[in-house]
Amino acid sequence: MNEHGYRTTISVPATPEAAFAAINDVRAWWSQDVDGPTDTLDAEFAYRGNHEGVNVHRAQIRVTELVPGQRVAWHVLDNWMSFIDDQAEWTDTRIVFEIAPTADGSEIRFSHLGLVPAYECFEVCLDAWTFFLQDSLRGLLATGSGQPMERLTPAPYAESA
Repeated sequence: MNEHGYRTTISVPATPEAAFAAINDVRAWWSQDVDGPTDTLDAEFAYRGNHEGVNVHRAQIRVTELVPGQRVAWHVLDNWMSFIDDQAEWTDTRIVFEIAPTADGSEIRFSHLGLVPAYECFEVCLDAWTFFLQDSLRGLLATGSGQPMERLTPAPYAESA
């Protein structure tokens, strides 16, 4: 796996334990359209990203590390995005959250290892990760309310293979 990738750091007004719990509650900050456990080691979950009532992103993700109050890591097993040609861009990448205490709460160091500027999806993914980390996850920890993508009902996922 590529150790290069997108990295950013956010500060949150919450303990490392609260940050760990919030990260693992992906339905509260990333997408409500997730099937499977997101807080169990070696579990797999199906993520779906929806925009204006259309599914634009699907990924199958395995939880590879859970260190309470310190670290969460995922491995992207499979991926599809409606807006790119190379569907392998996220496949076999790693998403890592490292949590450290600060005087005002916690610092979350986020890495999407393997998401590199040469990828067609990089700019869109950069903007999306920035929103979901800076606004949604931080908002969840600061106010108790994140801004995840909504679940599509019924789920129209058959539009592509």
